[in-house]
Amino acid sequence: MDMEVTAWTSLHHAMNAKNDKRPFSRAALRRIARFARPHRPQIVRFLVLSVVTAALAVATPVVAGWVVNAIVDGDAVRKVVGLAALIAGIAVAEAGLGLTQRWFSARIGEGLILDLRRAVYDHVQRLPVAFFTRTRTGALVSRLNNDVIGAQRAFSDTLSGVVSNVVTLLLTLGVMLSLSWQITLLALVLLPIFVLPARRMGARLARLQREAATHNAAMSTQMTERFSAPGATLVKLFGRPDDESAEFAARASRVRDIGVRSAMVQTVFMTALTMVSALALALVYGLGGYYALRGSLDAGAVVALALLLTRLYAPLTALASARVEIMSAMVSFERVFEVLDLEPLITEKPDARTVSPGPVSVEFDAVDFGYPSADKVSLASLEEVATLDTRGGEQVLHQVSFRAEPGQMVALVGSSGAGKSTIAQLLPRLYDADAGAVRVDGVDVRDLTAASVRETIGMVTQDGHLFHESIRANLLLARPDATDEQVWEVLRRARLDGLIAALPDGLDTIVGERGYRLSGGERQRLTIARLLLARPQVVILDEATAHLDSTSEAAVQEALAEALEGRTAVVIAHRLSTVRAADLILVIEEGRVVERGTHTELLAQHGRYEQLYRTQFADTDTEAVAVAADGPTTPAGPDAAEPLATAAP
Repeated sequence: MDMEVTAWTSLHHAMNAKNDKRPFSRAALRRIARFARPHRPQIVRFLVLSVVTAALAVATPVVAGWVVNAIVDGDAVRKVVGLAALIAGIAVAEAGLGLTQRWFSARIGEGLILDLRRAVYDHVQRLPVAFFTRTRTGALVSRLNNDVIGAQRAFSDTLSGVVSNVVTLLLTLGVMLSLSWQITLLALVLLPIFVLPARRMGARLARLQREAATHNAAMSTQMTERFSAPGATLVKLFGRPDDESAEFAARASRVRDIGVRSAMVQTVFMTALTMVSALALALVYGLGGYYALRGSLDAGAVVALALLLTRLYAPLTALASARVEIMSAMVSFERVFEVLDLEPLITEKPDARTVSPGPVSVEFDAVDFGYPSADKVSLASLEEVATLDTRGGEQVLHQVSFRAEPGQMVALVGSSGAGKSTIAQLLPRLYDADAGAVRVDGVDVRDLTAASVRETIGMVTQDGHLFHESIRANLLLARPDATDEQVWEVLRRARLDGLIAALPDGLDTIVGERGYRLSGGERQRLTIARLLLARPQVVILDEATAHLDSTSEAAVQEALAEALEGRTAVVIAHRLSTVRAADLILVIEEGRVVERGTHTELLAQHGRYEQLYRTQFADTDTEAVAVAADGPTTPAGPDAAEPLATAAP
């Protein structure tokens, strides 16, 4: 390693040193040790190789000095050639060990990344839905990428670096002191002149890089939001293209200016340190040559000292920054452990049961529920806020009770925010009730296995979410072992088979981000086809036809009729036809069941249900107004039915 490489190493360590003064946490170290335990044999071999490689790096200058002495002393050619061959052998051995060391480093580092990523990914999947509603996706992804990679460097880079640098430093100092303690002390006196500018310039460059990273992140956010399908549509409808371009250009220009400044700072630093390193070598050769001419030092020793000088600065500089590097790795580990320490609110009991095959009943028994507060489900760093929102935990459902017998339909109606969707989310156990019980086939869902709940209960939401994958992949999410014949059958039942067959790639057509390549009705029917493929015994429809035009809604309604046939259903009603078909209608207000009964019974009560009914049809359907005012009658038929004015809570 020459002095220029040493200078770059010094600058790199200074730039990446984080000013973190927190003490080491023994608990964190124990957890790190548990992650490292499976890789312990490889780590031991890696450290042994690091020690041997460091010893070989010091041996080369010493042998080079022997060669010079042999030439000066006029020794036999065989000795000179033998020493040269020894240098070549050391170089070959060093190269081979370096490759082996790098292989172990990669295996350890990548293995640790795999373990950490799997641990975080698996843990995040067990966290409640409330976690995802609060967390910024980009911040969470950063934990799986940047912080995991930062943590693995503690093993693949920092650990081996500390060991090899300590060995190199001790061996180098020992050899240099044995050759000339005067020149060695001179080299140590010059070290601050080498290291201090590196730390100062490194800190300055680090500030510039952080500013550039901030602007790059802002540009990335702007591009991510503007280049998504809904974002691009919003910009085209309401955006000002010139202002958008000017804002982006301003940030990009600042990044350019920072790049120019960084390049000049690096160039000035390298020029200065190259000059310092040249002066150091000049002093070694000058003082060493003086001692050699006086006969107190061999010429070979002068050459060896000059070569060893570069091997002295590099480990000293690296070790000076070792603590901050270790602390940086510790910070990354702690950020990963933060996520792993979030407790899943939904857990499966060891003796959990399964649901019996066949039609099942659904029951809510005096259920109380409040959404968990932020401190139980989220992290301030993942929400990218200074402190977590202290609100939350208020009760939103109060003593909700009802029962749907096998094959029956229960419809939920009410004002926006009344708690209808909350009720729907408790049944598939996206959340657990705070009091009371939610039962499927007479068994509390908390006593059932998660797999059994997923197989028994299917849900269609109003957003009809799809992954940016093929139609086939989105459908097989419900039943991975389904055949193409079964897939086409559910598409036929969802009134989508003709559309999919006409696509150039058929089932392999990519639907786009969130399914935006499909219309709203097509996307919703595809989610219904996925439900049909899953063949659940209980179906939940959460505003499944909301925000659709009449044509799309009619097609979706036909598909829903297929989905509901013979199944127990809980439906957040959107159309009067759905309400009229329900065996039981629950009117939900402020988290309470304020009315219950059939369509005819509720109209006869002249209560909240009649108000909802009148609001929708007062200006559009004379017959409906008459029904609401004079008493219940049977409308002409399902074709006369119109949507009931209920929005998703």
